[in-house]
Amino acid sequence: MFSGIVERLSTVRSVSLRDKAMDLTIETGFPDLELGESVAINGVCLTVETFDATGLATFHLSGETLSRTPLDQLKAGSKVNLERAVAASTRLSGHIVQGHVDNVATLASVQRAGDSYALRVFVPQDLRQYVVEKGSITFDGISLTVNELHDGIVRGNQTGFEVGLTIIPHTWDHTNLSSLEIGTRMNVEVDVLSKYVENLLRFSPTLGKIAS
Repeated sequence: MFSGIVERLSTVRSVSLRDKAMDLTIETGFPDLELGESVAINGVCLTVETFDATGLATFHLSGETLSRTPLDQLKAGSKVNLERAVAASTRLSGHIVQGHVDNVATLASVQRAGDSYALRVFVPQDLRQYVVEKGSITFDGISLTVNELHDGIVRGNQTGFEVGLTIIPHTWDHTNLSSLEIGTRMNVEVDVLSKYVENLLRFSPTLGKIAS
């Protein structure tokens, strides 16, 4: 379990493709990693397979992970957001993040807004019911607040909506957002609580009648 508060902006050391899978070696900067520990990399929960005392760690990405995320676009030198799993005593500064990617979003625009930056991110339509204004959403493992919603957006042959975000200087400087280009594919995870509510309304006769 994660909170969407990025701990480090780190660098990919190497990428090794084998069969339909990939090994990713990252300079995590965490010297006290443990074998089998979970680390969110750009919002994807991955397992530490090997590591050394400097924090250089290797993660294995299955074909399933590569098919559902844009992590296959990473290469040596790429900047990635890292977060270790939260401890029971940790403040939940962001929101509940599982590291289970729901879909792939696309960076649509970036504009300077004073000291901050205004971003719009295109999200596929199947996630629209889980996103609300001033609610939480995770892009590349970063817990962010939805400022605006723009419906009825079409990109190529895909219909969706755009999420408007304000990125403060600290987040801009300490995550991979400052290095992304327009059109970059991003991992998106919606707030899991909204999916639980949907499930309750669908399968609970009493709650379903109240909602209708």
